[in-house]
Amino acid sequence: MSHTNAQPRLNFAEQTPELVKKLQEFSMAITNSGHIEPGLSHLVDIRASQMNGCAFCLDMHVKEAKLHGERELRLYHVATWRESPLFTPKERAALALTEALTQIAPTGISDELYAELRAQFSEKELSTLTFRVMGINAWNRLNVAFRTQPGIRDKALGLDKAGLV
Repeated sequence: MSHTNAQPRLNFAEQTPELVKKLQEFSMAITNSGHIEPGLSHLVDIRASQMNGCAFCLDMHVKEAKLHGERELRLYHVATWRESPLFTPKERAALALTEALTQIAPTGISDELYAELRAQFSEKELSTLTFRVMGINAWNRLNVAFRTQPGIRDKALGLDKAGLV
């Protein structure tokens, strides 16, 4: 089912501003907790958005990552993080959790993955990371459902300064 040049469906922020505000507050609480480094958060957001086919969020988070100093080559490698030498063990564990929670297997999260995560993250960090993955998946689902146009909020969010067009 191809949606090449698909038209946006509706503006969910206009239709349900109170719910969008709560989801924004939820996302900001995760970011402001300080439990996860911003660079790691960007990688999580990018990987989940790739997996979910969310063009709006992928576009936004790649630009945010670049503005926050992420190297472009690493951004190109997120989709192939398992084969790439550019990611730390902590980033690899976070990306593995992102994939496991974005497409939950019938068997859930393996003991092996959990052990890998515990070796890299404190309990508080792991809990916050899980909320981060939940949050980006919520945003992805909204933007995929209503086909939000990538880049439409760049100027308002300052993402036009990323130099990516």
